[in-house]
Amino acid sequence: MRRIIFLADMESFYASVEIARDPSLRGKPVVVCGDPERRRGIVLAANREAKACGIETAMGAWECRSLCPQVIFIRPHMQDYINVSLQMTEIFERFTDRVAPYSIDEQFLDMTGCESLFGPPREMALRINGEILRETGVRCRIGIGENPLQAKMACDRFAKKNPQGVFQLTCENYAGLTWPLPIRDLFGVGFRMERNLRRLGIKTIGGLAALPREKMKSRWGINGEVLWLNAHGIDYSNIHSRSTEKYKGVGHSMTLPRDYSSKEKIEVVLLEITEEVCRRARGLRKVGRVVNLYCRGADFDNPTGFSRQKKLPEPTAVTMDIYPVVLRLFDTHWDRLPVRALGVSLSGLMEDRYLQLSLLEDKEKKVRLGRAMDEVRERFGITSLFRASSLTPGSQLFDRAGKIGGHEA
Repeated sequence: MRRIIFLADMESFYASVEIARDPSLRGKPVVVCGDPERRRGIVLAANREAKACGIETAMGAWECRSLCPQVIFIRPHMQDYINVSLQMTEIFERFTDRVAPYSIDEQFLDMTGCESLFGPPREMALRINGEILRETGVRCRIGIGENPLQAKMACDRFAKKNPQGVFQLTCENYAGLTWPLPIRDLFGVGFRMERNLRRLGIKTIGGLAALPREKMKSRWGINGEVLWLNAHGIDYSNIHSRSTEKYKGVGHSMTLPRDYSSKEKIEVVLLEITEEVCRRARGLRKVGRVVNLYCRGADFDNPTGFSRQKKLPEPTAVTMDIYPVVLRLFDTHWDRLPVRALGVSLSGLMEDRYLQLSLLEDKEKKVRLGRAMDEVRERFGITSLFRASSLTPGSQLFDRAGKIGGHEA
């Protein structure tokens, strides 16, 4: 039996939710972004009218004004977006019990076997789109495929340009429709990979598909082989309503509200990020073996930064065991140029049921202390208990405490 996989994507999701809440915005150029006066003044979503003026996601607010003087800026309301996303999941589950959120505004649906209930794939998609629009006020686009990769390509490259917001790719039409597209349109090809492929003379998806599979694998490993499969529309993954995959890692990152040049201030932020990563790991009852530090420079035109990792002597989720490792990584690899984004992650996770005892320190006491701090913060808020360094000028703890994903709730 051929599978029927949908990828449902919401049009300009954040902006659409805001317009649904305030219909007087309809037909006007609307942009959802953070504070235009600070670093968070980055476009998170723009509606059709704003995009028609040349405004794009991730563009600075100052650029938006120059392109469209009449643009309407709206600060994000993340809790509202989460609520609408959950509402959409409930609507999808009326049609199938195999729903897998891909992001806050994208969800995969396995509709295989549902034809007798809701009709052919296109008819099912149009029906779902109608219910989403009627109940949430947000326009949905659906890509249809025989696997998740085809559904994703159908949605991103065709459904979004289709007036009805629906498009179907199959094993028969995949090559004819996607191979003429530029290589950057292939799912999984980022800026660097596009540059690498173009150096080999590969400009289209079809050009990549024509390469021998082993050549891609030998040059770029498993990632190269996956790209070759994507170019041929091959994907063996399945849709599960509840993922049973184990957590591979936990992390936390933030874009700073201004350029940070002071090492002392950066270290304060790194401590706060490390604290949050460890709190999340403890919440999952996990400890980790590998620490990764991500740092991005402040220069838009000539981006700098690094991502480096180090294996720990033993698994842990104790902040003050991990923080010194983070500092060493930063001190070793930082180029001393201003920083705009930082992130820490902990991988190589395992259950925290086992603890390597030591004659030199009371590890069990450190673990109990961390859990006690988590309980206080869970009950009274993240700022109810904090380290003294969070009172210094570099801290972001209090500024972000009442936000979701760095934005107003």
